[in-house]
Amino acid sequence: MTALGRAGLPDEIGDAVAFFASDDARWITGQNLDVNGGLLLGPPSPPPAA
Repeated sequence: MTALGRAGLPDEIGDAVAFFASDDARWITGQNLDVNGGLLLGPPSPPPAA
């Protein structure tokens, strides 16, 4: 059950890993990144009734 409604693909996870391994992430320290497509956030809610 994810907000995006599907499981992640290997390339999507790999993009996050590649970013953190690159020089672009050199000033990011001590962080946790959930690369899970919004796991447990659930599907988008329908709009409220008017």
